[in-house]
Amino acid sequence: MNQLDQKAINTLRVLSAETVQKAKSGHPGLPLGAAPIAYTIWAKAMKHSPKNPNFVDRDRFILSAGHGSAMLYTMFHLFGYGLTMDDLKSFRQAGSLTPGHPEYGHTTGVEITTGPLGQGIANGVGMAMAEAHLAAKFNRPGHEIVDHYTYVLCGDGCLMEGVAAEAASLAGTLGLGKLILLYDSNSITIEGNTDIAFTEDVVARFDSYGWHTQSIEDGNDIDAIENAINAAKAVSDKPSLIKITTVIGYGSPKAGSASSHGEPLGDENIKILKENLGMPEDAFFVADDVKAYMDDLIANLNKNADNWDAAFAAYQSAYPELAAEWTEWMKGSADASKIDTPDFWQFEDKPAATRATSGTVLNRLAEIVPNLFGGSADLAPSNKSDMKGKGDFSKDDRAGQNLHFGVREHAMGAIMNAVAAHGGLIPYGATFFVFSDYVKPSMRLAALMGLPTTYIFTHDSIGVGEDGPTHQPIEQLSAMRAIPGFVDFRPADGKETAAGWLYAVTNGSHPVGLALTRQNLPQYAETGREALRGAYVLLDSKKETPDVILIASGSEVELVYKAHAELAAQGVDARVVSMPSMTLFEMQDAAYKESVLPCAVRARVAVEAGSSFGWDKYVGLDGKTLTIDSFGASAPAGTLFEKFGFTVQNVVDLAKSVL
Repeated sequence: MNQLDQKAINTLRVLSAETVQKAKSGHPGLPLGAAPIAYTIWAKAMKHSPKNPNFVDRDRFILSAGHGSAMLYTMFHLFGYGLTMDDLKSFRQAGSLTPGHPEYGHTTGVEITTGPLGQGIANGVGMAMAEAHLAAKFNRPGHEIVDHYTYVLCGDGCLMEGVAAEAASLAGTLGLGKLILLYDSNSITIEGNTDIAFTEDVVARFDSYGWHTQSIEDGNDIDAIENAINAAKAVSDKPSLIKITTVIGYGSPKAGSASSHGEPLGDENIKILKENLGMPEDAFFVADDVKAYMDDLIANLNKNADNWDAAFAAYQSAYPELAAEWTEWMKGSADASKIDTPDFWQFEDKPAATRATSGTVLNRLAEIVPNLFGGSADLAPSNKSDMKGKGDFSKDDRAGQNLHFGVREHAMGAIMNAVAAHGGLIPYGATFFVFSDYVKPSMRLAALMGLPTTYIFTHDSIGVGEDGPTHQPIEQLSAMRAIPGFVDFRPADGKETAAGWLYAVTNGSHPVGLALTRQNLPQYAETGREALRGAYVLLDSKKETPDVILIASGSEVELVYKAHAELAAQGVDARVVSMPSMTLFEMQDAAYKESVLPCAVRARVAVEAGSSFGWDKYVGLDGKTLTIDSFGASAPAGTLFEKFGFTVQNVVDLAKSVL
C-alpha cells in the first residue's frame, strides 16, 4: 500500500465521522472500520466510471449494511460521483442527497435501496443472476458486452438475517461466480459483542453452501484485500465470501465498542481520531495531494465507460439485430403496442381459475416479451408460473428464463428487486398469497424504489379450501393495498387477468401483486380493458341514478353479478362495479371516480372474501360489507363460502337492508 492510499482511506474515515457528527445522527463505527475494504474495491478492483455512473457494464457495489451510508456518500464525493462537501454536511437532513440509508434513484451511484439488514446480500444474488443471464443471451466470441462483477459489503447483522441465508444458499446452488461478498467482521452489534447472539462459524456455513471462502485477519491490509478479490475472481464457478476482521470505530477512543456503532463520536473524540490517524484538525478537509491522487484514479476509471462504448459499437456492427434487441431490453418495460392486440384479450367461454388464466397470459407474454425472467418459490405447478419452452436458469444453463427460487419467499422478493434495478430484464415471482407475509419487506422496498416487479399470488381466499386457515389469506389483500405505490390487482376473469398483466409489464414504475383464485370463475362478456382503470361499471342500472351500488373484486364479482338480476326481479335497480384494483382506481381523476361511484348514491354494498379493512372509504357510513374478519377453516371451498355467508341471497339481503 502506498502512502497516498493510506491517506485517502484516512480521509474517507474522518469525513465519514464528521458527516455523522454534524448531523448529530448516524453510524460512524462501520465507516471507520470498513473504509479500507470499500476503498480497495473502488480504487483497485471495481470497474466503474465516475463520469458515467450508469454505464451498463459497470461492476455493481451494494452496501448491504446500509446504516454505514456516511462512508458510501464520502466515497461518492472522493471518487467524483457528484456529491459535494455541502451534500456531506447535509447528511440526514430534509431534501438532501445524503439520506440516512442509501436510496435508489435518489443519489447517483446507489445501485439499490438497502436498509433492513440482509436485503443487500440477496440483492447481490439477484444482480449476479441478471448478469449471468444477459451474458448468456448477448455475448458472442470476441464481443463480451456483458462482463461485470457484483460486490456486496455486509456486516455481522446482515448475516444474522434469514433472507441472507436463503439467498446465499441459492447462490451456491447456482454457482454465481461473479458475486463477491466482503464480510466486515467486527463482532459488534447495537447490543454489544456478537458472543451474546451470533457465535457460528460463518466461513464454514458458506463452505457448506458451496461458496469459495477466504479470511483476512487484518482489515487494514489493503494489499491482502486486493489479492483476495483477485483470487475470488479466479474462481468462476462459485460465489466468493471474503471474511475480513476489522475494528469498529477504528482510530477513535470508542474503537471496538458498541457505542461507536450508532451514535456520533462527539467533538472531542473526533479531534482524537484525527490525531491518531495523523490527519489535520481542519473540518471537512481533503488534502491537495489526495485530491490529485483521486483525480488520477478517476481519469483512469473513466476509461471503463469509453472502452465499453467502443466495444458496443463493434458489437453493433457485427451483430446489428442483437444490438437492437439489447437496446429494446434496456428500456425497462415492455412495449404495450406489441401486447395489446385482439388475441391478447381472447379466452374460452368456460369457467377457469384466474391462476390458470394467468398462466395462459404469462405464456402469451413470453412469446412477445423475450426478457421476462422469473419463477416460483417451489410452487410453479400450483402458481401456473412456468414459461413453456423457455428453459430453466441454472448453473449449467444461464440462458434459461424460468427461475427456481426454492422455498425462499423473502429471498425471491429481494432477488426480483435486484433484477429489476440491474436493468435489462422484467422479473416476476410467484407463491401462495398467504405467503406474501414472508415477502412483504421486499415488496415494500420495491414500491419505495418504484421497481416494476410482478408477483403472482395464487390461492387468494378461503377458496383454498381444505388446507385450512394457515393457508387462507384474510388480511393479506388489505396489507398489500396499504403499501404506498404497490398496485393490487384481483381479477374476476380472463380479460381482467390480462389487464393486470398488461399493466404489470408495461407500467415501468410500480410493483404489482396479482391475487388469483384456485377455484374456477365464469368469464364475463362485459369485462375488458376498462379493468386497467382499477374499477368500472360492469352492469349498470336502468335508472339514471341507481338504487344501490354493488362493488366486488375477483371471485366475488360472480355473487354481485347474479344479485343484480335477483334485485331487478324484486324491483331494485342496482349498479355492479368490478374493482380489481383499489390502487389503480385511486390513480384516476375525480370525474372518472364520480362516474363509477356517484356520491349521490349512498346505498352501497362491497363484497370480498377478505378483511373488511379499507372498504369503508367506498361504502361510506350508510353502506355495508360482506367480508371476513376472522380466520377461515378447513373444508371444501364451496362449503366455506356458504359458511361465511358468501351467497347471492346474502348479497341481495344486504342490498335491501341499506336502501
